Amino acid sequence: MTAPQTTPEPAATADLAHSIQNMLPDLSVGALLGFATGVAVKFVGRIALIVVGLLFIAVQLLAWTGIITVDWLKLQSLTEPILQRGKDSGVPWALRMLTANLPFAGAFLAGLLLGLRWRT
Repeated sequence: MTAPQTTPEPAATADLAHSIQNMLPDLSVGALLGFATGVAVKFVGRIALIVVGLLFIAVQLLAWTGIITVDWLKLQSLTEPILQRGKDSGVPWALRMLTANLPFAGAFLAGLLLGLRWRT
């Protein structure tokens, strides 16, 4: 035997529907802005990686032809402290900055993740 199902009170359902209806504009704006930010970050990130890759190819080509000499160990020792410091402040700092003072931060983050995953 199954227990009889209780239906929610109409007043509670109406209050919930009204609350959700009031939040929809904020949620949709947050999701849209988050999605746009995610797509933009992905686009700029791709361009930055292409530039870094082309720069590496150019430096390596110049080193191979003997025009310049590159001390890769010195370059590594110079960049490691910057990268170590960046891992502590990179993504968490960016998320704090992007969601500061946003009443729709949850929707923004969901849209941001969707924008980052969007295939173009």
